[in-house]
Amino acid sequence: MQLHPLLILAVGLAVVLAGIVLLRIHAFVALILAGAVVSLLTPGGQPLVRLADAFGQTTARIGIVIAMAAIIGHCLVDSGAARRIVDAILAVVGPGRLALALMASGFVLAVPVFFDTVFYLLLPLAQVVHKANGGNYLLLVLAIGTGASLTHSLVPPTPGPLAVATTLGVDIGQMMVIGLLACIPTAVAGYLLISLVSRCTKVDFGSLVCLATEDKGPNGRIPPLFVAMLPVALPVVLISSQSICKARGLANPVLGVVGEPNGAMCIAAGIALFVWYTYTRPGRLQAAERLEQTISGAASIILITAAGGAFGQMLTLAEVGSGINQLIGPYVIAGSGKIGLLMGGFLVASIFKVAQGSSTVSAITAASMLAPMIRDHPQVGLHPAYLACAIGFGAQCGNWMNDSGFWLFSRMTGLTEIQTLRTWTVSVSLMAVVGLLVVIVMALLVPIG
Repeated sequence: MQLHPLLILAVGLAVVLAGIVLLRIHAFVALILAGAVVSLLTPGGQPLVRLADAFGQTTARIGIVIAMAAIIGHCLVDSGAARRIVDAILAVVGPGRLALALMASGFVLAVPVFFDTVFYLLLPLAQVVHKANGGNYLLLVLAIGTGASLTHSLVPPTPGPLAVATTLGVDIGQMMVIGLLACIPTAVAGYLLISLVSRCTKVDFGSLVCLATEDKGPNGRIPPLFVAMLPVALPVVLISSQSICKARGLANPVLGVVGEPNGAMCIAAGIALFVWYTYTRPGRLQAAERLEQTISGAASIILITAAGGAFGQMLTLAEVGSGINQLIGPYVIAGSGKIGLLMGGFLVASIFKVAQGSSTVSAITAASMLAPMIRDHPQVGLHPAYLACAIGFGAQCGNWMNDSGFWLFSRMTGLTEIQTLRTWTVSVSLMAVVGLLVVIVMALLVPIG
């Protein structure tokens, strides 16, 4: 007897949530187990073989990009290039607007660098200012976290938006551009929100331990701004250029290689490695050790992302999307159209975020569930990149105690759990709602063919 697709979905989600929330097992194991269960419950032969095939297909799409992004991030931090970018932004906005500078720095650096690395990098600056003149430390740390969380959730090559884009069939270059456009007004509104939250919350940071360190090579040099920005800006320019040429039907064999995401990220990683070696001069063993640590960290992210993609493909084979479409499709499409789909993506992602904690897992799951709806209702005229952005914002909402980012923010800033809920959780959740409104306005005013 064939089970109803929605029942298969419920079983799969129960396995994920029970594994991550109750049993506290690694997200990779929980997602692979859930994918195996869904595949076994779905008609068709060789259920574990097709799960492995789906895992391999997802890895082929995202594996190299994530690994290269990790290398770029490591090189930016260790060479002092990341600090150069921060100093340049601070010089533009002025020392009196350090919170704005830190938010902009987190916003820029979280495109190639993972969220936790960006937070570790920028936190000492906030602590130095607080120790020196007693500035609003809460505003400074909220600025770092919210700025980094925006691009981390919406702009490839970070794993979440990269996986969502591939699941929904969005061109990576388009996802970069539209994600950035959605993030910018959201960041402006977010800055106003965290300013209000920091003024309304009194926190004693008297026992704060300063973590400030110098990000310079052994000779005290750091790269010039152009060199520091090159590994960050180059892949965005190359991938976006390739996407524009493809959209206009212009064939360019060279750009087809260097503008392909894997090629662009490999080139940027090569430049970043050269900058790192030039400004730090590590020994051969030290360089090999540091790169091994970087790749090991990236491997865990690749495994989780690929397992999430495989789980999503098993849900697709089980026709879960069609089941959801039949259940809520008429209500979403009738009268609400684009807004209904965007709100649906946001709500599904936010529910999974609150339930199991991982932004990447919640975003991939939501994209897998809603991909058939946008495919089966072309008359709505919603470009999947907008749905990807709505899902990305939803995956930020409700960042609480089951998310590693919550504990990173709490422990590194010296806030208690309750204070973190009142400040960090409230700030990112409000900003996510603002982001959804921004995406809705963009989808209504700027429809993409």
